[in-house]
Amino acid sequence: MDEKRFSLLSHLQYPADLRKLGVKQLPEVCDELRQDIIEEVSVNPGHLASSLGVVELTVALHYVFDTPDDRIVWDVGHQAYGHKILTGRRDSFFTNRKFGGVRPFPTPLESEYDTFTCGHASNSISAALGMAVAAKKTGNANRHVVAVIGDGAMSGGLAFEGLNNVSSTPNDILIILNDNDMSIDRAVGGMEKYLINLDVNETYNRLRFKASQWLHGKGYLNDDRRKGIIRLNNALKSALTHQQNIFEGMNIRYFGPFDGNDVEELVRVLRQVKDMKGPKLLHLHTVKGKGYAPAEKNATVWHAPGRFDAATGERISDSNGCQPMKYQDVFGNTLLELARQNPRIVGVTPAMPTGCSMNIMAKEMTDRVFDVGIAEEHAVTFSGGMAKDGMQPFCNIYSAFAQRAYDNIIHDLAILNLPVVLCLDRAGLVGQDGPTHHGAFDMAALRPVPNLTIASPMDECELRRLMYTAQLPGKGTFVIRYPRGRGVYPVSEESDWRCPLTEIAVGTGRRVREGSEVAVITIGPIGNDVETVISGMDEAEASKVAHYDLRFLKPLDDKMLTEIGEKFDKIITVEDGIRMGGMGSAVLEWMSDHGYQPRIKRLGLPDNFVEHGTVDELRKVCGLDNDNMRKVIEETL
Repeated sequence: MDEKRFSLLSHLQYPADLRKLGVKQLPEVCDELRQDIIEEVSVNPGHLASSLGVVELTVALHYVFDTPDDRIVWDVGHQAYGHKILTGRRDSFFTNRKFGGVRPFPTPLESEYDTFTCGHASNSISAALGMAVAAKKTGNANRHVVAVIGDGAMSGGLAFEGLNNVSSTPNDILIILNDNDMSIDRAVGGMEKYLINLDVNETYNRLRFKASQWLHGKGYLNDDRRKGIIRLNNALKSALTHQQNIFEGMNIRYFGPFDGNDVEELVRVLRQVKDMKGPKLLHLHTVKGKGYAPAEKNATVWHAPGRFDAATGERISDSNGCQPMKYQDVFGNTLLELARQNPRIVGVTPAMPTGCSMNIMAKEMTDRVFDVGIAEEHAVTFSGGMAKDGMQPFCNIYSAFAQRAYDNIIHDLAILNLPVVLCLDRAGLVGQDGPTHHGAFDMAALRPVPNLTIASPMDECELRRLMYTAQLPGKGTFVIRYPRGRGVYPVSEESDWRCPLTEIAVGTGRRVREGSEVAVITIGPIGNDVETVISGMDEAEASKVAHYDLRFLKPLDDKMLTEIGEKFDKIITVEDGIRMGGMGSAVLEWMSDHGYQPRIKRLGLPDNFVEHGTVDELRKVCGLDNDNMRKVIEETL
């Protein structure tokens, strides 16, 4: 690191070094830290705008609190790049999100400063409360525990479950609400509007805090009296201001809102509330993308902008203009096409309209697209409610995030077999976001659930046809899984993705190529890689390999599997989901149940959490790269 340009940051290896500085030096630290993040992310892409918005908060937290003994629990973890740089990873931060390098989100597996698993939203309050209770039970009563949660994550049901328990469990937790009015797309819902309008006088809070300190020091204020005073105080304040503070209504002391991008003010406020007894919530207003003009102007795009020129803000495109369409964009355009034809179709997304491309439909049909915020469980049940009374929802959730709605899929969709099309985006390996984001478990998890139809398209045209099929009458609950990234048809070719919309018979696969000795069964786009492998083999060897696209995990194609069972005694299954309980297991079960005894080799994701890296790197680790698939096929022949 250039010591002339980063005169302070270059000497800060750990928070203990930061705490040796004077408060007046912290703004310079923030400036240097912000510039370092910008320069690093410009060449090694990651989550930019979120981290820029909390630079001052990050510095203030590590300055005031004795980390790692004091616990800082980050929610989601998009915003934690400054935290990583200040906690021993400055010299290795250039490897962030790279295979074998710094992990994409904070995790205790990497650093003692990372206190809990990050990646999915809304878990920080519950985890922090658990740590606060554990501290009291294990002789660490002086340990401070801080949960940092964004306004978007605050809309998640788990956050409210945590708040409810915070209000009734003895604890001294500090909850910091980072309110930037933005999650990835703009935050939505009643909670977001409430936070924008919420205001409590700073002077009032300061006086109340000093009074409570004095009373507690004199022995006049015990826990029961404190709660009674809070309830009376809240009632009086609500009457005077004509406003009910939801947090103080739950017996959680509220402070704010304050400027979350003023590091000296943050240090002062944090020192004031640090040792206050009982649960507290500090409300901060921050600017997502703070200090970098392009990110401030368009925080959604700059959430994860890819490579860019740090000096000019110009984003660097890797596209050559003739690449295949992204599956997400095929989904978005096809959904709009179907919605024009079918007035019952509505779109539902938990805070990811841009990521899943449902914004394409939203631009034309604003009243038929519902962004429900970071609330996957609600998204599913909300869709079920609409379906029950005549609508045809397309509910798009990233595969890894849909894990949170597993009960809702069973209880609120499948039991009644409601006509909801559940589109699981980012299925399979997603790359640099790592184990919290890989869509590894959906097939294995959903396959045992009655009434579900589960399908995965091999290419963009199959995705369109499956979407068309799913919205036809009588199809019930229909799951379509597809990966992140591009399809197979270059948009410049006549045979591109925009194929006619025709029905695919439910529970039917297809024979992709004939073969005489071994059958390779695939599901989803990985079948294209298998085709590449077989096509590259010696012609005589290739003629021995048959390839079948299963297409439907449930119901299985009995006719096609019977053909395979009668013709082949060697079978290879290939899937981009977990091997245990997945498509290969389904084929094994079917063959056993129907009296066939072929030798079956299953390729898929291993029984461990796959780390981060490029998809190609991770496929090699998992044995799903083309070289290994060719090796397995040749060894099986």
